[in-house]
Amino acid sequence: MSDELQRIMAIDDPYLLLREVTTRLADAQQEVTELARLRRRVVQDLHSQGLSYAQIAEKAGLSRGRIHQIRHTGPAPEGAFLGAGAVTIVTPLRWDGEKKRPVVAMADVNSGKRLEELAKSYGLDVSSGHVLVSGEVDLNRDGLVVVCGPGMSQTMRDLYAQDPVLSWEHPEGEPWALVDRRTGMAHRAGADTEPHRPHDVGYLGRLPRPDGNGSVLAIAGIHTAGSLGVVQLLATDLNALWGQVGEHHFSTLVSVEYDPETDEPQSVELLTPIYRHDEETTA
Repeated sequence: MSDELQRIMAIDDPYLLLREVTTRLADAQQEVTELARLRRRVVQDLHSQGLSYAQIAEKAGLSRGRIHQIRHTGPAPEGAFLGAGAVTIVTPLRWDGEKKRPVVAMADVNSGKRLEELAKSYGLDVSSGHVLVSGEVDLNRDGLVVVCGPGMSQTMRDLYAQDPVLSWEHPEGEPWALVDRRTGMAHRAGADTEPHRPHDVGYLGRLPRPDGNGSVLAIAGIHTAGSLGVVQLLATDLNALWGQVGEHHFSTLVSVEYDPETDEPQSVELLTPIYRHDEETTA
């Protein structure tokens, strides 16, 4: 019996006991989920290296049937792309002059809901939060997925400034552009060019937290359709993205063709390579 369990069992106050047991069960369930994800990942990695299930079983002291079961059941390893155990999905509040209160744009609501559904499909617990109208947001938290561009938050602008390859640029009097420093190419939204067309550019990256104790998964479009396109890319290609970057810092741009009536993505594809930041800094 662990010391923590003994401590909880010794609590006399029934209400405190109920609260402590409930909290501990939630923590334990998250731990069990992540251990199962890690176990499946190890078996998957060993098998991809050419080992048979029988060889893995023999070395691990388990049956071949058990190894095969682990490989094909439980939470998928690529869920770790979004976070471990629990994630918080953050979307920006905007001031509505007519309603005289903060609101969330419908496209951001849709992005948040789809990210929540995606995270839950990988066995992750999900909570939500907001970037305040002022642009304030606490990025020094575990498991953050933030849907917000630099124009709405100085905090997010500072976060994006850490990217060694891709930069958000907004020359005075001109619309936002995403610039690939590697190629010198500036990418702009179709709504900001002539002739106008229903095309946006989305940013996806994992960047260091300000306190240096973790990472933030950052998503943004030059316009809101770009964010929706990035979320669609995650929903369809998460396994491939995970295979290329794992838990490393990275960034990439996404080309999004969308329905001008609904902002719904119709075609989504990578616009740049997926840049691993550790490879950029050591190049």
